[in-house]
Amino acid sequence: MSADADAVPDALIDAAIDAATYVVAVRALCEFTAKAGDLDLRFTPSPTAQEGVAGHAVVTGRRGAGYETEVSLSGRHGPLLVRGRADGYDPAQNLLEEIKTYRGRLDGMPERHRHLHWAQLRVYGHLLCRQRGLERLDLALVYFDIGKQSETLVRESASAGELAEHFARLCDRFVAWAAAELAHRQARDAALRALPFPHAAFRPGQRHLSETVYKANSGGRCVLAQAPTGIGKTVGTLFPVLKAAPAQKIDKVFFLSAKTPGRQLALDALHTIAAPGQPLRVLELAAREKACEHPDKACHGDSCPLARGFYDRLPAAREAAARVPVLDRATVRSVALAHGVCPYYLGSEMSRWSDVIVGDYNYYYDGGAMLYALATSNQWKVSVLVDEAHNRVSRARAMYTGELSRGALRAARAVAPPSMKKALDRVSRNWSELEKAHAAPYQVLAELPDKLLTNLQGAVSDISEHLAEHAEALDPALQRFYFDALQFIRLAESFGAHSLFDISNGERDGSALCIRNIVPAPFLKPRFDFAHASALFSATLSPWHYYSDALGMPANTAFIDVESPFSTTHLQVRVVDRISTRFQHRARSVAPIADLVARQFASQPGNYLAFFSSFDYLEQVAADFAARYPAIAWWRQERRMDEAGRAAFLHRFAVDGSGVGFAVLGGAFGEGIDLPGARLIGAFIATLGLPQMNPVNEQVRQRMQTTFGAGYDYTYLYPGIQKVVQAAGRVIRTDGDRGVVYLIDDRFAQPDVQALLPKWWGLDAA
Repeated sequence: MSADADAVPDALIDAAIDAATYVVAVRALCEFTAKAGDLDLRFTPSPTAQEGVAGHAVVTGRRGAGYETEVSLSGRHGPLLVRGRADGYDPAQNLLEEIKTYRGRLDGMPERHRHLHWAQLRVYGHLLCRQRGLERLDLALVYFDIGKQSETLVRESASAGELAEHFARLCDRFVAWAAAELAHRQARDAALRALPFPHAAFRPGQRHLSETVYKANSGGRCVLAQAPTGIGKTVGTLFPVLKAAPAQKIDKVFFLSAKTPGRQLALDALHTIAAPGQPLRVLELAAREKACEHPDKACHGDSCPLARGFYDRLPAAREAAARVPVLDRATVRSVALAHGVCPYYLGSEMSRWSDVIVGDYNYYYDGGAMLYALATSNQWKVSVLVDEAHNRVSRARAMYTGELSRGALRAARAVAPPSMKKALDRVSRNWSELEKAHAAPYQVLAELPDKLLTNLQGAVSDISEHLAEHAEALDPALQRFYFDALQFIRLAESFGAHSLFDISNGERDGSALCIRNIVPAPFLKPRFDFAHASALFSATLSPWHYYSDALGMPANTAFIDVESPFSTTHLQVRVVDRISTRFQHRARSVAPIADLVARQFASQPGNYLAFFSSFDYLEQVAADFAARYPAIAWWRQERRMDEAGRAAFLHRFAVDGSGVGFAVLGGAFGEGIDLPGARLIGAFIATLGLPQMNPVNEQVRQRMQTTFGAGYDYTYLYPGIQKVVQAAGRVIRTDGDRGVVYLIDDRFAQPDVQALLPKWWGLDAA
């Protein structure tokens, strides 16, 4: 294969790409071919993305007037089109520079990092020589110390021939893999074009959902789909995206879910859709703590045997993994251990080479999302499917919220080395001043405390410098405060109308400072904008504008409400409007609710779930029920239930059993559980599910009112009714199920509340 790399002008690059061309970024080429040695994840503080950008600007700003920045370069090698942007070129010196920002001691930087940096710079050097007809070129790695604002240059001079040999050597290592990837993509697309629907016919409502998702992918749009349980949402969304992929040149499909059962449903659906032998690579991403084989060891070659020589053994492991169509968690582990590499990081590597990736929301939507970073850096065309999307608002709020505790600061200072104590003391003094000025139990401040933030940044810098200078790990208390402070500072940089800053004063641990994200839209909007198409689906996405507004979805987002295949012949929904479950009325509601449950059980024995707004309320009704109806079996959700306890709770719902399980609405048993047929024949929902009215939620209400003009609805009503509908959805799971749901509260009879309930329910006063 020829080593020549013919430069392609920017305007013609995309036109030059065809089915026989494999496009690879310079960084990706070098990471694939030039990494060697151990996996080493000992934490060393690195500049943030903003600091990196600022550091580059400082360096390039110091250069002369003729200095060129962000030099676009590309070149071919056989089927490869290698492209990227060099940091800077000085024509007067004939000097090409690659700028790297860092903290701490430069001599502490691992040699493999320098090796990778040189590989990148030499590739850029070759592309520049070819593009401008240069016979020789000076190269410099510019290491910029963020703390000291100083530069260290490491230089070399190379001939065009030497750089061409280096480029060809790297490309030759990659070209066989690239050819295999091109062949896989062609076979994948051919198979997807011919892919038949996996069942004899669509279920009622499933065709409507599938057609909408297909059109969204064909037109590059977002869609919100409210679709009831039982129509086959997982198959109904994955199938049309896969069918659209060849024509739309979609590189990756991300299927994201909040919980493990949702991810397993996706894997099962993909097994159904793509028959064995289909050229479709599927990967399940597992959390690091669940995938780790040696949790007692640190992630570096001196400690963990699976990190030692990781990059030396990775090529064989990667090649073996690429031959397995479905890389679920167990299969990734099996392949990784067979080749002596870390399962978690083999899974991360295979994200680059898989067609469908199944994982948690955080892989695409949180601040340091791996899939989003890979997609943007490699310019993948992605389609994103979001299961149980009613969880997105609360999960996104949590992703972009940061809290600091006074108790955590004290614990950090107690174990901090002497070099850090002064900086932590300055933070503590600023904090004390803030507490004195704002002594109320809870208070929202209009502005962030500049002095405290400045000194907090100083403390973080001191800890970062210490980490850069010393190899040993931080004490857990200091490390916890350090990471919390980093998150707090990052959120402070983007503080605005979408967030609140509040201080809560507690008696035991002192105060807590929180930058509380209220409207995730500013953080999520770039992710929706980047994706070719996104489809968010759930049984409860009404009203759709609440989710669209809060999540920052595009203005042309489509909304569909898929007709349910169920009717009142499947589920009887009865409103009990003679009982109020408001806090002030709960004492007198206890006995009537217990009586209602007992009457229904007597008329139709079987398995029931009873949901309440709090553990206190649950315990009151359960105690009354047990005392007055001892013949009926009952069990309850405990306040701190582990996984074994949750499994035991669900095990009580046997096909041939009967009794009442008492649970908290919005908890572990309010959604995401599957109890089909006789395992569950009814539910009692003794609450509207409204979030607690407290100072924090009242501040959220005010901000929602200011932002969207619907403070009460966005803060209380919509999230509450969402929980109610999810809980009721546990009763009817298949077309053969029959059951009853009691909505216990007079407010369920109100028109504005009933307008938010599924139309197919019908309502029958009881």
